[in-house]
Formats: sequence, C-alpha cells, structure tokens
Amino acid sequence: MSKDIKIKKGLTINLKGEAEKTLSSAPRSRTFVLRPSDFHLITPKLVVREGGKVQAGETIFYSKSNELIKFASPVSGTLTKIERGAKRVIKEITIEADPQDSYKDFGVLSPEASSAEEIKTRLLQSGCWPFILQRPYAVIAGTEQEPRDIFISAHSTAPLANDYDFSLHGKEKELQAALTALSKLTTGQVHVGVGKSGSSPFKGLKDITLHNVSGPHPSGNVGTQINKLSPVNKGEIVWTIAPQDLVIIGELLLTGKFNAERIIALAGSEVKTPKYYRTRIGAEASTFLYDSGLKEENVRVVSGDVLTGKQISPKGHLGYYSNTVSVIPEGDDYEFFGWNKPVFNKISTSRALTFSWLTPNKKFDLDTNTNGEHRAFVVTGIYEEVFPLDMYPLQMLKACMVQDLDEMEALGMYEVAPEDFALTEFVCVSKQPHQQIIRNGLDLMYKEIG
Repeated sequence: MSKDIKIKKGLTINLKGEAEKTLSSAPRSRTFVLRPSDFHLITPKLVVREGGKVQAGETIFYSKSNELIKFASPVSGTLTKIERGAKRVIKEITIEADPQDSYKDFGVLSPEASSAEEIKTRLLQSGCWPFILQRPYAVIAGTEQEPRDIFISAHSTAPLANDYDFSLHGKEKELQAALTALSKLTTGQVHVGVGKSGSSPFKGLKDITLHNVSGPHPSGNVGTQINKLSPVNKGEIVWTIAPQDLVIIGELLLTGKFNAERIIALAGSEVKTPKYYRTRIGAEASTFLYDSGLKEENVRVVSGDVLTGKQISPKGHLGYYSNTVSVIPEGDDYEFFGWNKPVFNKISTSRALTFSWLTPNKKFDLDTNTNGEHRAFVVTGIYEEVFPLDMYPLQMLKACMVQDLDEMEALGMYEVAPEDFALTEFVCVSKQPHQQIIRNGLDLMYKEIG
C-alpha cells in the first residue's frame, strides 16, 4: 500500500539560475572519460589497452574483486589515454569518439517473459549493473545477495537539481521495461517517490509502489524516503537506482543497445542561458557550457548539485552518475569584518545578524566561500533542524571520527550515505566535512564488518 511522505525538517536552498524547461542537443563531444573513482571501492582491471577500438556498450574494465561487474564504454571510438596517479592507480580513461556510434548488440530481452536470472545476467554483461547501488555502505550492489526492497527517488529537491518530471518526459516505455525487470530481482517492493504536486511519468506505471513526497530538501533524497518508509536494519540490503539510469536499462532490454544518453540540467547564476541538454555519460562539459555561455571566468563548475557534486574544470568531463552541472561564482574574495555586520545576501538557519528567514522565497546568488574556518564541533542543535532522518547526526559524526564501530551500528550507519549529511555540512558553523567523515566511517565498516 502506498504511503505519502511529508518532511518538515530540512532546508530548501533557492538559488538563481534554475534551468529553463527547454531541451537542446549538445554538440558531440570529441572525447569521453571514465573515472574509476566514480565507483567507490572498485579497483579496475582493464580489458582494452591504449589504441584499442571499442563499441558503445563494450567492456572497458571490470572490478578486480568481482569480475562479473563490468563497466562499458558510453560511445564507440578509440581508447587513447590511460592516466595514472600514485602507485599506478588509474585516474582517467579517455576515449576519442567516432563521428557516429556503433553499438554492441546484446539482443532484445522481454522483461515480462524473462526470469530473474536472465535479467541479472543481461545487466551484468552490458555494464548496466554499476547503476544499481546498495545500502548499507552506499556502493555498487553485490551480485550474490537479493535486496529486501528497491528504492527510486524521482523527486529532486537539491538546489538547481534536474527536474525528473521534465527530463523523463516521453520515456514511459523504457521506464516500465526497467521497473518490470527490477521487480523480478526482489521479493519485496519497488518503491518510487514522486513529487506530490508534479506530473511524474511514473504515475500510471505498474510493478511499483508509488509514494507522494512533499517538504523541503532533503525530502527528495532516496535515503530520506528509505528512512520514512522502511529503514534498513543490520543484515538487510536494499538497492537504489537513479531515474535516468532506469531509462538506459529499459532501452537495453527493448533494443539490445547500451545507450548512455543523459539529459543534463545546466544551471547556476553564472550561466547565461541555463537549460537542459541531451548528451552522454562522460562527455566534455565544454560542449554545452560554451553553447549556453558563462557570465564570468572566475567560476566553480560542479558535476552534480552544489551540495554533493564534484568540482571539474570547464574543459573537464561529466561524472558517471551526474545529471546536473552547476556553475556558481568562485568564493575567493573576503569581506572586511564580514562576520560582524548584518547579512542580507546569504542563507542561514540562524537569526543572528542574518535575515534570509524574512524572505523564504527569495533566490540567492551564493558563491563557494564557506564564510568561516575549520574548528572543533560546536554543539548548537542546528543539525537536528535540517536532518529529517530518525537519528542523531552529531553523535553519528563523532562515532565515525573516533572509529567506534559498535556506536556506529547502534546509531544507524547501515542506512545512511554521505549525501544524507550534505545539509548538515552546509549549515555547520564548525565547517566540518560531514560527507567525508561519513564516507570514511562507511568504508571502515565495510572493511571490518563487510
């Protein structure tokens, strides 16, 4: 039975530069890049050497710890460069694209008529398995264990985030194929959270349990929805999948092709004409950045939203899971006595010399300045105001920092991912790196407990 989710705790960050609901095709990228660092705790084992030719969907590398998990090329072309770092760790794999893609044909597979094992095998062979992430640990799902449930959030509440109601419009056929297939991989339910007031393409689809979600950010985070619907207990595993990745899976089943297409929301106050672009995983950001135009040169380009994304150069490449590119001013200038005078142009949950609470619908032009320096935790109770999960965020952060595994288990670490702490990091007066602290804690649990 469906259950509505209404969140009261949180913080909606209204920024200038929201992407207009118009879609253009980005110029074809000359090169595409895969970064093994996008796949946490994966050690790559290369299949293709420099100079090798690949088709779209052909395996580039696989996981050293599990050879079944393969990573496919988003385009056809030539592998021209393998960039390595310290201890010969692979940092980037560059593919020079052909003028037109040729696809590896995996064959059509009917989701309705196929068994769970056939669907699982096809996802592994085609390189679609990395789209499936698991809780606990927020890593690519293991291939041996069956999930208790599958969760999909089709409601975006992060600042300037991709509007799935728009970017998934017309993809109902592919979504249905993917959902039907995934429903066979679990004995539980496939939960989909959608905006209560939106016109989601998921409404009317079968093989899912639909939930209407409302409230401030992070109501759109899949971790928030898991916590409110069916929390993850010790020994349980749930899967999470991003909506646009469902389209790739659905198209694979319907056509036999791995089509790594992405609808990117290019947004931010420093973009002249923010809008949506059709491109591919790993494409050059410059193909659409310079098409829309930038207002200034001194900007921060983020592959992802401004709370959880990663910085890239304007000539860099999209992250594997990114469906938003945010461009905001670089915060490398400082105000004289900025800490000691009224603030009207910044967002704050505090009312001490700040006035954003008077204009809740105002859109702000924020930069990357943290407006403070790193210091020890100050206990203010501010984290709890923006953290809707039924947990103790400060205690969890401290347990991770002192590596107390028993305390981390007791506080609910099996359920969280770094993105669930993005807002507490944003409002933190101590400027502590909450997401990195949680990531380190999850890695420790994975290593020690597994």
